[in-house]
Amino acid sequence: MTDPASYWPPFGLTLTTPRLVLRPIRDEDIPAAVDAAASGIHEPGRNPFSTPWTEAPPQELGTNMAQWYWRCRSGMTPNDWTLLLGIWHEDDFIGCQDIAAKDFAMLKTVTTGSWLRRSVQGSGLGKEMRAAVALYAFDHLGAEVAESEAAAWNQRSLGVSRSLGYEPNGITRANWAGKTQDVQKVRLTPAAFHRPAWQLQVQGHEALAKYLGLPV
Repeated sequence: MTDPASYWPPFGLTLTTPRLVLRPIRDEDIPAAVDAAASGIHEPGRNPFSTPWTEAPPQELGTNMAQWYWRCRSGMTPNDWTLLLGIWHEDDFIGCQDIAAKDFAMLKTVTTGSWLRRSVQGSGLGKEMRAAVALYAFDHLGAEVAESEAAAWNQRSLGVSRSLGYEPNGITRANWAGKTQDVQKVRLTPAAFHRPAWQLQVQGHEALAKYLGLPV
């Protein structure tokens, strides 16, 4: 059988940390992703996402997630791309870490977002997966800036950012999940990055870089 990575190079990317494997979500991974999300990501009434996708009825959640994965794939171009990386811990799907960019060749800037099922939160895995994409962005893609954001009340997410060296980058007001929220933006540069002691293992980068029109 032909490897899907031969015609869609992002599928060939794998990032490995001491405890995690990160790779683009394939169709066969979607059921595990839906089960992880349905198991619970945040406490009821405390939605940390700008789009309240976790509040969809159970019969709609899987459809919405699958459509999002397909939409990101189909719209991926060198000038506007989003990589949705599934997170595996001890062979279990536990969440998603995305990395995205627009006009990357000029701006050298990526944005990140993530979710992690509640049963594994608080064990440092969120920091490890964010460190993985920061390492990949700076050391392999050639990014000069990594940006993220979180609701101002979401101190767990902002704490992960601070621990990796992200610096505050302004507060804005936005409509998040149908509510007015103060949103804290954060920014990381290679010089400020608190690099982990471990080394990131990367496979499949060259084909992806060519696909995105980046130097190899």
